[in-house]
Amino acid sequence: MKKCPVCESVIVGRTDKKFCSAKCKSVHQYETRQQTEAFYLEVDRQLKINRKILKTYNYKGYTTVRKSALLNDGFNPGFFTHYWKNSRGDVYFFVYDYGFLDLKKSGKNKYLIVQWQEYMRK
Repeated sequence: MKKCPVCESVIVGRTDKKFCSAKCKSVHQYETRQQTEAFYLEVDRQLKINRKILKTYNYKGYTTVRKSALLNDGFNPGFFTHYWKNSRGDVYFFVYDYGFLDLKKSGKNKYLIVQWQEYMRK
């Protein structure tokens, strides 16, 4: 006897049937979609936070900031939209139109923050 994964009642009918009713099937689909949407919303929220922080610190278009300052403000370097590699092999991670490069300057961990430029498209 197969049981419904939602309400655990016995499934009657076709042998390939997965749910006992249309209601249980709908509940299962709704819960699955909610989990997917929650992940999407979490990623989108962190990307928006990262962009806002980079934009706040990068008022000149090109600046260096201590890594700890960004991290304390809620910046998470694991969330970015794309990357760009320059001719020297440095990889800049971008959050939409603001990018950051991990640096060690004067013995301190820093980020170089830049704004996307047209020449980076190539």
